[in-house]
Amino acid sequence: MRREAGRARDAPLAGIRACRARRTRVTTDSRHTLPVAANLLRRDFAAPAANRKWAADITYIATSEGWLYLAVVLDLFSRRIVGWAMQPTLERALGLNALAMALQQRPRAALVHHSDRGSQYACSDYQACLAAAGIQCSEPPRRLL
Repeated sequence: MRREAGRARDAPLAGIRACRARRTRVTTDSRHTLPVAANLLRRDFAAPAANRKWAADITYIATSEGWLYLAVVLDLFSRRIVGWAMQPTLERALGLNALAMALQQRPRAALVHHSDRGSQYACSDYQACLAAAGIQCSEPPRRLL
């Protein structure tokens, strides 16, 4: 019979357990064949006034009922969330709903919308919504690995 020694023996007695790393969830599919917009911001995230530059992104949140995906549209001048949407699945409607909320709440004169290269933002529905509102789309260039 083998006896544990040191920390392996004392940790359970003290109620200490090792932390396990959480698996990360993928929220960006940037290896799609959809057209990619030019990088209009070029890492210049300072906006001269409200509603001139918006940034959009998707993240995930662990809840007691499971994972939820959250899409936000952020005004880069005021740092306020002007649109958001949440749902349990990562579909293109998620980003569209957040954009629709942002468009309802804010005027959109001479606006640049910056997002990652994810398929939710590059899809034809999202791009058509931006074009109909007269908003310029900006995306970062592909990373070289």
